[in-house]
Amino acid sequence: MFKEVKSIISDIKSKNPDIDRVAFVGCGASQADLYPGFYFINHESSKLISSIHNANEFVYDTPKSIGKNTIVITASLGGTTPESVNATKKAVELGAHVVTLTHDGESPIAKATEYKIVHGFEKNYAAKTEKMTLCLALAVEIVNEFEGYKYYKEAEKAFDGIYDLIEDSTKSVLPYAKEFAEKYKDNKLIYVLGSGATRGVAYSTASFLFMEMQWIAAPSLNSGEYFHGPFELTEKDAPYLLFMNDGPTRHLDARALTFLQRFDAKYTVVDAKDYGLNSVASEHVIDYFNPIILTGVFRVYAEQLAIARKHPLTKRRYMWKLTY
Repeated sequence: MFKEVKSIISDIKSKNPDIDRVAFVGCGASQADLYPGFYFINHESSKLISSIHNANEFVYDTPKSIGKNTIVITASLGGTTPESVNATKKAVELGAHVVTLTHDGESPIAKATEYKIVHGFEKNYAAKTEKMTLCLALAVEIVNEFEGYKYYKEAEKAFDGIYDLIEDSTKSVLPYAKEFAEKYKDNKLIYVLGSGATRGVAYSTASFLFMEMQWIAAPSLNSGEYFHGPFELTEKDAPYLLFMNDGPTRHLDARALTFLQRFDAKYTVVDAKDYGLNSVASEHVIDYFNPIILTGVFRVYAEQLAIARKHPLTKRRYMWKLTY
């Protein structure tokens, strides 16, 4: 795993062995990148309470539980997102042990806290997942340090192999990504489904790759919640993107796929099984690594969609152009 992650959590434990809460705080894509870490602690810890918060809500409606026995993990890619910077400062003021993830070690968010981890982004497709992966690594290390994690070695093996797996996987997806782009380039709406730890990937794909970067309306749905209302909109040629997990929640995704097929919807499946996730992640930890492989692979799809629509992923109508 990552030495810096181990060092930070070990240092926090030396200062306060009574940590009982971990809060993940961010906004936009960064909040989505924190989701697998939140999901891991929520599912694997029997002692720690885990929560996830929008940064601005955290500032204006701060949970009363945040204090000296809390680890707060914040994130901002560029490190300048005002809401996330303010949330980081708020957590520090409340006496929490704050760790921030950012691409810029000299940014305002990095300077606001004692602990920071600087991650990559530009180098390759695997680098696009570093923030998410490091957050999950922090979560695994926290559980292992404060109560012990039975499958820690298996998680280490998965961390050791996930980046290479992403790079190997993205070499084969271009034909499928181009097919996806041609299939959806004229759509003004795409429904996005995902489950388990991948729920955040469905959300970020919908909100950022589709709505923010392509101006395509994109409701995101938990695959399990799909059958509790939203499936009424499923009909012939209704456009769907389904992220399929390899692991405990795959049943939810498969059930949704069966329904999409039954009514001849226009669907695309991006399936972690297709990329051999189980070659690096055991059955005990695989659920938490689904979002990492799926995020890395789907970036190729997003790039091809942007090319087909002649709409670069960097194009914005409001962001970076207006005061809001």
